[in-house]
Order: sequence, then structure tokens, then C-alpha cells
Amino acid sequence: MSWLFGYKSQVPQMPPGGGDGGPPEEPTAGSAGEVAGDKTLTKAERKAMEAYRFDSSALERAAEAARTLERSKHSREALELSKLQEQTRQQEYMAKVKEYEAHIEGSKVEQKRVDHEERRKTLVEETKQQQQRAQYQDQLARKRYEEQLSQQQRVQEENLRKQEESVAKQEAMRRKTIEHEMELREKNKMKLLEAELRAKAKVDRENRDLTLEQIRLKAEENRITVMEGIKTAGSVLGQGATALLSDWNKVATTVGGLSLLALGVYSAKGATGVTARFVEARIGKPSLVNETSRFSLLDALRHPIDTLKRFKAKPTDALQGVVLQPKLEERLRDIAIATKNTKHNKGLYRNILMHGPPGTGKTMFAKKLATHSGMDYAIMTGGDVGPMGRDAVTAIHKVFDWANTSRRGLLLFIDEADAFLRKRSSERISEDMRSALNAFLYRTGEQNPRFMLVLASNTPEQFDYAINDRLDEMVEFTLPGLDERERLIRLYFDKFVLQPAAEGKKRFKVEQWDYSAVCSKMAQMCEGMSGREISKLGVSWQAACYASESGVLTEKMVLDRCEAAARQHRQKMAWLSEQEKLDHKSITGGKGFLES
Repeated sequence: MSWLFGYKSQVPQMPPGGGDGGPPEEPTAGSAGEVAGDKTLTKAERKAMEAYRFDSSALERAAEAARTLERSKHSREALELSKLQEQTRQQEYMAKVKEYEAHIEGSKVEQKRVDHEERRKTLVEETKQQQQRAQYQDQLARKRYEEQLSQQQRVQEENLRKQEESVAKQEAMRRKTIEHEMELREKNKMKLLEAELRAKAKVDRENRDLTLEQIRLKAEENRITVMEGIKTAGSVLGQGATALLSDWNKVATTVGGLSLLALGVYSAKGATGVTARFVEARIGKPSLVNETSRFSLLDALRHPIDTLKRFKAKPTDALQGVVLQPKLEERLRDIAIATKNTKHNKGLYRNILMHGPPGTGKTMFAKKLATHSGMDYAIMTGGDVGPMGRDAVTAIHKVFDWANTSRRGLLLFIDEADAFLRKRSSERISEDMRSALNAFLYRTGEQNPRFMLVLASNTPEQFDYAINDRLDEMVEFTLPGLDERERLIRLYFDKFVLQPAAEGKKRFKVEQWDYSAVCSKMAQMCEGMSGREISKLGVSWQAACYASESGVLTEKMVLDRCEAAARQHRQKMAWLSEQEKLDHKSITGGKGFLES
């Protein structure tokens, strides 16, 4: 309908003079005035004037078109079509309105999402700032706490240093007092002894004649007594022989008595052999056992006081006086507690292998383990089995028969067990040693509630597989580390140096120096040494003091002895062959523990 109302339509240009080709219309005065007036206006004013102008030709064309449409037979369809077009334009307009509203709502949602995202970022940034602030405050608090701890530690160290200085001063004063008392006591003893000797010599000089007279009288009486005894014995024997030979009944009686006496002697000899075998099995000690704590009648008669002390002795701690690492200490303590409870509950004992380099305290720990658990112990050496030859099997059976008769339970410790328990497949052993090994395997095939088997060896890899199968626990004794060596040196220094000096022994005094620092220095010098070598070092300190002219042990003497011991240890290690180094690879081992 745009053509009807005259908008959005191309209006055909009428030629000048009208539509019928007539002459063009002359411009009227009004139009001419308007044209002249328009020329004097500005561009903006002309545009404003054009907005208020009204073209009547469009209305005329619309009216003419309406009249033409009314006369047409399709006027109604055209009107309907125009209505439909108008509705369509309205619907399109409404759709655009709704689309615009939806776009506005989407813009609002997007704006809200952007606002929420900005708020979330703001919260995250605030949280990060708070975390950083908290971390910074925590760092400050930690620094303050560390400073407080360091200050407290410095104060404690200062107090400890003062206490150590005070204790050292008190100890020095105590030692000086003890030394002074010992000197006075020694002087008094010497004066008393001199006075006694002078008095005794004076008395002897005064009573010399009387003493000689008494000696002569005693000798004369003794001679007279001996002569009268000889005369009396001769007369009695002569009269008896004469009476015996003159009476044949007495001769027959004498012969019968001698025969009965010989029979009694031979009977007693046989009974003594049986009794000896019984005593050996029950009370005595087998030939293979070198040392035992088990009660023996002969030992009780020889040493009654030690026997009474043994009965009165109470079980001690199995690790008393032992220097070791915490893990090994915990493991050995568990073994000791389990062994003690096994004895109380009459259970089956477990067999143990203790291996490691020599001098690391395997034998001593076995003794203390037996004493702690209330058992008897017996020590034998594997090297004693080989020289026995064919008698080795019998000796081994005697040992186990003797062990089975123990009422308290027996801990059988076999040192250097690899000497006769070697591998049968790869080792060239004699038939006697093979028989001894088979006898040992036969007697240890099952765990026993009567005795506990403890083996010790420096080369456990040489054991026969059947021996390894009978072991329930394996403990490695390695060389002591730096901390253990320092503790051992302090222990032996106190035992062999400080205690004898405090007791006031003759020709044994100690010069004042820093004992703690010297012990720490010697622990570093004794690297690789065993506990046995360190204990011998303690004895060498005493020897150095006894060999000196003044009898005073100085710091230089102690360090010299330690350096000499370390040098001798290195020389011993250099003497080892390659095979010995492979066999004793644990000699160069790390930290372990050691019996003191």
C-alpha cells in the first residue's frame, strides 16, 4: 500500500507542462518568493523548513488511487492483502522487539556473570593476600620462636658449662684431698712399721740366749722321743712276727684277710668307675666343656665361698655394661626377655647364631644372657673337636647327655663353631669330622626345653646348610662406631686409670688435663679397632704409668700409647691376606655394638 499513501515509492516525474505534454506551468509569485527566500537561508534552516513542508500531490495521488481501487473488482482482496501485510509487519516488529528484549536480558545476565567473575577474582585475590599475610606472620612467629629456643639453648649451654667447671673443680679438690689422705696414711703406716720392726729387733736381741736354750731343749727331747719310738716299734714287730710264725691258725687267718682285702680293692675300683661315670653325667663336666657355671661338687669343695655367692646371686640385666647401638640393643633385649620367659614357662628354646669379627663381645653377651635368664652356661670351642679323632662322636654325645640333665636349663655356647661344622659338600673334611658333624646334627634335630644352643663364628658362610637350618635367630656383632668407641674409651679410662688413682695405689697418679677432650680425640684415632683392642689400650695406660720414673700418667703418655695401638692395628690389617679379608669382611664393617 505504499503506492497508495505515497511513501517509499518512486513517483514518476511529470514532464513540464503536465502529463499530457502541455506547456510547463509558470511558477507563481508565491513559489518564486519562496525560492528567492530559500536562497537567503542557511543550510540548517532550509532543512528545518523542508521538514514542515506538505506535498499535497501525494494526497491527490492517494485519493485518485483509492477511487480507482473502489471501482476495481479486486478492491476487497487488495484490502485484505494490505491488512495481512500490515499484520505481518506488526508481527515482524513484535519479533524484533522481543529479540531486542531478549538481547537486553542476555546483556543483563552477561553483566551479572561478569560482575560475579570480578567478585570471585576479588575474593581469590583477597584470600591470597590473607594467606600471604598469614604465612608472613607465621614466619615471623617461627623466627621469634627459633630465637627464643636458641637463646634458651645458649643459656642452658652456659649453665651446663658452669656446672661442668664446678664439677671439675670439685673433682680436682676431691682427688687432691684423697691423694693427701693417702700420702698421710702411707707415712703413718711406714712409721708404724718402722716402730714395730725396731721393737721386735730389740726384743729379739734381749731374748737371744733364752731362745737358743729353748731350741736346744726341744731338739734333745725330740731325739729321745724318736729313739724310744724306734725301740718300741722294733720290739712290737719282732714279738708279733714270732707269735704269727709259731701259730698256723694265725697264718691262715692273715692270708684270708689279705685275700678279702684284695677282693674289696678290686670291687671298690669297679664301683668307683661306675660312680665316676654317673657323677660325670650328673655333676661332673665333660672334657669338651672348657668353662661352665653349673654346680660341681669338686668346685664347691675347692671354692665354697664362690659357690654360696652363686646361690645368693640375683639375675642381672643382660645388657649391663654393654655399649651398642639402639637398634641392636632393642633386638638383644628382646632376645634376653624371650629367653627368660621361655625358661619360666618351660617352653622350647631358640637357637642363636652370633657372627662378626673377633673381640666384639659375643662370648660375654652369651654369659650375661644365661645369667639374666637364670640358666647355667657352658662354653666349648669348635677347635677342640678335631684333635679328638674317633673319640669326638662320643665326646659330643656326652656333652648333650650332660646338658639334658640340667634342672635350671643350660645355654651351650660353642665358640669358633665353624671349625667342625663346615660344609660337607664343598669342604674336604675327614671322616672323623664328618661323623662328629652328623652326631651334632642328630642331637640338635629338634628344639629342646632343656638346653639352648648359641653358636659364634667369624666366618658364618662356611657353615653346612643343615646347621643353618637349625638356627632360629642370627645377630651380627660389628665393630664399634665413633660414638661407641668414645663411650668405650671413657669407660676403660675410668676403670683402668681414674679408679686406681682414686684408690691410692702405689706409683699410680694422674696429671690434671681435660679428660673429656682427650677421650674424644682418642676415639677418632682408634678407628677400626675392636672392643678387646680398646680394653688392652686401657691396660697399656697402666703399664705406661708403672714404667715411668715418677709414677704419674700424663696426657702425652696416654696419646702416645693410643697412637701406638692404632699403628699396630693398621699393621695387623696389612698382614691379612686377600682370602682372610674375604673371610673376615665384617672386620671393615660399620657401626655395631660391643660388650665392655
